[in-house]
Amino acid sequence: MSIAESPAEVKIKEVKVTSDEIIAHLSDGRVVSVPIVWSWRLLEATPVQRENYEIIGDGQGVHWPDIDEDISAEGLLYGSPAPRPGNSIGE
Repeated sequence: MSIAESPAEVKIKEVKVTSDEIIAHLSDGRVVSVPIVWSWRLLEATPVQRENYEIIGDGQGVHWPDIDEDISAEGLLYGSPAPRPGNSIGE
């Protein structure tokens, strides 16, 4: 029997962004996806910008330098959509 990694230990090994989803392969073997609309920056990015990413913090997150977007492993597992600047709750 194996013991699952705690959320703090789960790392992103690989990521892919499609026109609909952000898909991450995690160190514990899971593959998780969230709707691309959760990241308005990735939603508006070109395919080339979406492909230009780097795994940061030994897999704790992903950074897209062309659009200045960061998403953490924890955010993919437990997060919520990123609000656009200037939007407040209830808008």
